[in-house]
Amino acid sequence: MPVRMSESSHGSRGKGVGLGLALASALAFGGSGVAAKPLIEAGLDPLHVVWLRVAGAAVVMLPLAVRNRALPRQRPALLAGFGLLAVAGVQACYFAAISRIPVGVALLVEYLAPALVLGWVRFVQRRPVTRAAALGVVLAVGGLVCVVEVWSGLGFDALGLLLALCAACCQVGYFVLSDQGSEAGAEAPDPLGVIAYGLIVGALVLTAVARPWTMDWSVLSGTARMNGDAVPAVALLAWIVLVATVVAYVTGVLSVRRLSPQVAGVVACLEAVIATVLAWVLLGEHLSAPQVVGGLVVLVGAFIAQSSTPAKGAAEPVSSGPAESELAVRETVV
Repeated sequence: MPVRMSESSHGSRGKGVGLGLALASALAFGGSGVAAKPLIEAGLDPLHVVWLRVAGAAVVMLPLAVRNRALPRQRPALLAGFGLLAVAGVQACYFAAISRIPVGVALLVEYLAPALVLGWVRFVQRRPVTRAAALGVVLAVGGLVCVVEVWSGLGFDALGLLLALCAACCQVGYFVLSDQGSEAGAEAPDPLGVIAYGLIVGALVLTAVARPWTMDWSVLSGTARMNGDAVPAVALLAWIVLVATVVAYVTGVLSVRRLSPQVAGVVACLEAVIATVLAWVLLGEHLSAPQVVGGLVVLVGAFIAQSSTPAKGAAEPVSSGPAESELAVRETVV
C-alpha cells in the first residue's frame, strides 16, 4: 500500500518514528562517499559512479513508479525538481567534489545546507528568523573557514570546494521538495512514488551528461583499494545503490514528511560526522585538529540555525497591540 501521512503522524509517536527515520537516512547517506571514492580511484569517472548509483536505484524503485503512474500527470514540477536537484544535482556535485578533496571536507561543506535552508525560510517564505538562528549561520560559516584552512592559502582544491558548495545548494532543494504535500493529508503525493520518479528523472538527466557508454565497465569486474585492502568493486556498487541510495532516500523523505525540513536537516548533519569517521577509519583520510574543531563548529552552527527557525505553520511573533493581534489571528486563519 502507498505510504500516506495521517494526522497521528504529527503526534509524539509520529515524531519519534520521524527522528528514527532521519537517523537511519544519515547513516545510509554517510557511507556513500566512502564506498564511491575507491571506485573513482580505481578508474571510474565520478559522473559514471553517480549514473550507476542513480540508474541502479531507479531500476530497484521501478515497481513503485508503475504503481504511482498517475503521479507524473498530477505533480510534474515536483518530480522534475526532485530529480534534477535532490537526485542528479546533489549526487553529481558531491561525487565530483570527493574526487578532488577529502570525503570529510566535502560533507562538511555540503552540510552548510541546513543553514541555507534558513535563508529559504527568511527570503523565500518571508518568515522572520531569530537572532540565535542568525548566530548559527555565522558559526557554520566560521567553522567552514577552519575546515578549509583559509589561513594556509586555501589548502584544498578550489574547484572541489565549489562543487561541494553546489551540492549544498542542491541539498536545500532536497529538504524543501521532500516536504511538498506533507500538509495535504490523504491527498499528499506518495513519497515513495516521488522518490521513484525522481530517480528516473535523475537517471535520464545523468545519462545525457555522463554518457555511460564511454565508461570502463571492466573496473566493476575487478577490485578497488580501500585503505590498502582489496574490495570487490561490485560489492561497493551494491552498497551504494541499495543502502546509500534506495534506503537513504526512502528513510530521508519519509522523515521530512513526519518532521519538517528544519528538524530533518538538523538530524541529517550527523551524516557529516558519520562520513568523516568512516573516511578516517576506512580510507585513512586524517583531518587536522583545526579541521576537526571547525567541523564541529559547522555542525553546531547548523543545529542552532535550524532549531531556532520558526516551526512550519507557526504564527509569527508580533507586537501586542490590538491591531497587530487581530492581524496575527487573521494570518493564522489563512
